[in-house]
Amino acid sequence: MHKSFYFILYLIIAPIVYSGCVSRTNERHDYDGNDSLIGHLESLIGTNPNRVVKEVDSLYYDSDVSLSYKLLLIKSKAMLFLSQYDSVKILLDSIQKFYSTPIPDKEIDYDMLSRVNNMYGNFYSRRAIMDSAIVRFRRAYKYSSGLGLSNNLVDISINLADAYLRRGQFDMGAYWYRKSLLLSDSLMIPEEKRFPSYYGLAQVYMELRDYQQCDYFYDLAGRFYDNMMPFEKHIYLNNRGNSYYFRGDYKQALEYFRKIMRLTASYKDMDFERYLTKVNLGEVFLLMNETDSATYYLEDCYSFFKSINHVSALYYIETQLIELALKKGDVHLASEIISKAVKPEFIEPNMLHIRNKYLQHYFEQSGDYKNAYYYQRNNAFIDDSIRNERIKMRSAEIALKYRQDSTLMKKELFIKEKENEVLQLNQWIYILFLSLLFIVSLSIILTIYRKRRSDKKIWGMQADISSLRLENVRNRISPHFIFNVLNREVARYTDDVDKNNLVALSKLIRKNLELTGNLSISLCDELDFVKTYVSIQMQTMGEGFSYEISVDEGIECKEILIPSMLIQIPVENALKHALKTKEGKKRLWIKVFKDDKRIYITVTDNGGGFKKVSSNRGTGTGLKVITQSIQLLNLYNKEPITMKISNVKLDEEETGCEISYSIPVGYSYKIIK
Repeated sequence: MHKSFYFILYLIIAPIVYSGCVSRTNERHDYDGNDSLIGHLESLIGTNPNRVVKEVDSLYYDSDVSLSYKLLLIKSKAMLFLSQYDSVKILLDSIQKFYSTPIPDKEIDYDMLSRVNNMYGNFYSRRAIMDSAIVRFRRAYKYSSGLGLSNNLVDISINLADAYLRRGQFDMGAYWYRKSLLLSDSLMIPEEKRFPSYYGLAQVYMELRDYQQCDYFYDLAGRFYDNMMPFEKHIYLNNRGNSYYFRGDYKQALEYFRKIMRLTASYKDMDFERYLTKVNLGEVFLLMNETDSATYYLEDCYSFFKSINHVSALYYIETQLIELALKKGDVHLASEIISKAVKPEFIEPNMLHIRNKYLQHYFEQSGDYKNAYYYQRNNAFIDDSIRNERIKMRSAEIALKYRQDSTLMKKELFIKEKENEVLQLNQWIYILFLSLLFIVSLSIILTIYRKRRSDKKIWGMQADISSLRLENVRNRISPHFIFNVLNREVARYTDDVDKNNLVALSKLIRKNLELTGNLSISLCDELDFVKTYVSIQMQTMGEGFSYEISVDEGIECKEILIPSMLIQIPVENALKHALKTKEGKKRLWIKVFKDDKRIYITVTDNGGGFKKVSSNRGTGTGLKVITQSIQLLNLYNKEPITMKISNVKLDEEETGCEISYSIPVGYSYKIIK
């Protein structure tokens, strides 16, 4: 059981290695604008703490008090590496006072409070005051967890695991090591940065003497040896040497301890690690009965730890010196060492067990069997306690694995539920996509159907218009009408006036044939056609007929297009069906005027008004041509042409018929098939 004494001494410095210095797990830095400075100093702590202290002392930030205290925290880490405990305590007290004192308009910096408490935990661990260390580590974990997941939680978990392990609470130690791995999974920390948790678990299994699991976790950590910083290499080599030490393979243990000596020789600031390794070498040589070598190493180390007043280390060395004196047969020297031995406030169970074993040996050599029996009985009690702790550890480990398996099973069930939800969502998306595709396809089909129906209707209207135009031409200017007029004019042909009438008739016939096939015509051509037509018809209307055409100033007749026969057909209807048989004055008015948006055309007569039932009503073919032409053209324009037929009151209490048109400016006469 004395072999575990060496292991426990090593644990005295373990916490500082994990988080007292810079973290290897991508530690989070929240210092605004000073990341490079902080990172530079943190990276030097593990290899050159003296330089860190000097660089911090050379910096002074009077305008940034917060940064100054953060630099002091880095300095405290470096000084803890240098075993300057009094200075570390003073610095930590100053930093804690600054961040714990409430100041108006100042937010509490929980991140710094977490870091300060973590450093306090490291300080108490180094001083072997484990109860205080655990309280501080738990407080640090509470502050840091309140800020969410971070790499600091991993470091603090490892520190807690170390502290519980030193107290002999192996179940809690294993719990926090595994907790650090779970946090690493959540934070997706790379495998090569998890070796502190691995060789921490290896320590637990080494204490339980489960060397198969111990070697498994050491092998996991050893894969990343080249990525380790110097102090991390020291931990790995030292722990690996311990595993062979506990198995009684002292030669293999010496190989690892000598590797540590070669490592620390390259770094002058690793005095603590170097002298600790010398203590380990002294103990190995003592167990191998090489007392000269044991004396050299133990006495050399004693002076160093005496200089820094490291009580736990001195207690450990003095225990070995007692056994060394007994092995040399010098009971008096052993008695002197016992009488002057230091008395730590806290002695770990394993360390106390070794001291009791050596004291039992001492009293046996002195002939005081009563005290020898007393220490033997105390050791039996400690053995029972440690055995109970191991049993509890194994039970806790089984429970932890069960919880982890249960958690894993819950995660798998949760993943399955989410996969089912995603599958259902995909199905709904698929159904929605098909529905949208069906609706779009149906819309396209309906649009094509409506367009074809509209095109068919337009084509029908165009055919009707064409046939109506031809019929109108045949009805209005038939060959019979032409020959009658020509015969009459020829019979009466005596002078130039008669000749002009024939010319006008010829012009009318030609113009009518030209315009019959057009949908649009200029206002100027339409009015000219109407004038020619009316001049020919005046001889048949009698002496009481007169007409008037008025066009507002500013209207460019040649530039304005209107539907073909828009004016001519109402004029023809007025002459043939309203004015021809009327007694008295026969009047016809044609007016054209406009505003900014529309052109207005009215054709008015005093023929008694429009009557749906009349002997002079006619077939209505001309109005059909006009109506269908307007309907066709309106399909291709946003603003439509409007047409209105109404009866109006005129002077002398007469009633007339008025046909009015409203044509938008810029109206298009293009028909797209």
